[in-house]
Amino acid sequence: MTNIFNFTKANLEALPSPTSGRAEYQDAKTPGLKLRVTQSGAKTFSVVKRVKGGQPLRVTLSRFPEMSIEQARRQAAVILAEIAEGGNPSEVKRALKGEFTFADLFARYLKDHAYVHKRTGKTDEQRYKQYLEKPLGKKKLSAITKDEITKIHSKITADGHPTVANRVLAVLSSVFNRGIQWSVTQTNPCEKIKRNEEVSRDRFIQHDELTRFFDALQIEPNITIRDYIWLSLLTGARRTNVLSMQWSEISLHEGTWRIPMTKNGTPQLVPLSPAALELLKSRRKFIDESVPFVFPSIGVTGHLVEPRKGWERLLVEAGLTNLRIHDLRRTMGSWQAKTGASLSVIGKSLNHKSVQTTAIYARLDIDPIRDSMNTATDAMLKAGGITKAKPRKPSAPKPKTAKPTTAGRVAK
Repeated sequence: MTNIFNFTKANLEALPSPTSGRAEYQDAKTPGLKLRVTQSGAKTFSVVKRVKGGQPLRVTLSRFPEMSIEQARRQAAVILAEIAEGGNPSEVKRALKGEFTFADLFARYLKDHAYVHKRTGKTDEQRYKQYLEKPLGKKKLSAITKDEITKIHSKITADGHPTVANRVLAVLSSVFNRGIQWSVTQTNPCEKIKRNEEVSRDRFIQHDELTRFFDALQIEPNITIRDYIWLSLLTGARRTNVLSMQWSEISLHEGTWRIPMTKNGTPQLVPLSPAALELLKSRRKFIDESVPFVFPSIGVTGHLVEPRKGWERLLVEAGLTNLRIHDLRRTMGSWQAKTGASLSVIGKSLNHKSVQTTAIYARLDIDPIRDSMNTATDAMLKAGGITKAKPRKPSAPKPKTAKPTTAGRVAK
C-alpha cells in the first residue's frame, strides 16, 4: 500500500531504504505524483495516472534531490492535464525536455512585447543581463521556482538596491505572464512574492558639496563623460534622453532642445541656459558634421550607453557618496525650488506628468521656465565657486583604430 503524505524536503531526505524491493510514496498535495525508493537509496519521482478501462500509465521524471519537489509537482501537473485531454504521456515527457528555457522566453519577450509595446525595452534587457541571465537563463521554465526568484530579489535588496530589486521582479513577472499568454508555460512563480517598501529618494547635490563636485568635474580626463555630466545637470533631463541627444534636436540659435519622446510618452522642449549653450557650441566644433549624436560612441548604438565608470571615478575624486546620475536631475529641480520657482514651473521644466497639474503646465510658456533654470544654474555655479562654466578645449581627436563593440560598451 502506498504511503500518502505531504512531500517536503525534510520528509523525503528522512525516508529509509527498503530492505528488499522498492518502497513507493504518494504526495498528498499533488495526486498522481509518486516517489520510489530503492534498496540502494535512490529516490525517483514519477507520475501515475489510472485510465478508465486500461492499465495505469506511469511516466518517470527524475531523481530527488536533483529534481526539487516543486519542479516535480509542476511537471506532474502538466503531464496529468495532458493525459486527461487524451494526450500520450511519452509525447508529453518528450515535449517537456524540449520546453523553453528562460533565455528563450526572454528573447521572445523582448522581440514581441518589450521593444514593441514598452519604452523600457533596453532597460529590461540590461536588467536581464545584469541580474537574471546567469541564475536563470539556461533553466527550463518548469524548473524555475518561487524560492529561486525570492533569492534573486533578496540578494539585489541586500546589495543595497531595494527599488531595483522590485523592478527586476516586475520584469520577471511580466515575462512569465507573457509566457502564459503564449502557452509556453503555465504558471508565474513571481506571484505573492513580497515587494520591498519604496521610499522616495530625495538626494541631490548639497550647497557644501558643489565645490568638490565641480572641481572634480573640471579635471575629469574623459571629455565625453565630463560634458555628458555637465549637460545632465544643466538641463535636468533624464539619463537616456541626454545619452541619445542628437544635433538635429538642438537649436543653438533659439537656445532650445526638443526631445522627441520622453518617458511620459510625450515630446519635451528644454530651454538651454547660456552655460549649456556654450558647452554644446564647444562640442559642435570638434565633432564631425556627419555624426548625428552629441555624445558619439563607436558602439552599435552610435552614442554613449553606459557612463557608470566615469561617474564612479568622479565621485571618488570629489569624495561624494550615495549620489547617482539621476540625482543630477533632482539637483536642478531642488535648486529651482531654492531660488523661488513655483512647483508648476519645476514640473514643466522636468517634464513631470501629473493629472492634477497637467492643465496648469499647458498654460505655461517656455520663458518663465528658462528664467528659472538660468537662475538655478547661476546659483549652483556660484555656490561651487565657478563664475562661468568653461568646458576645456579638447585636443585634436586621434585617428579611430578601435573596432566596433557591443552596445553595452562602458566608457572609461
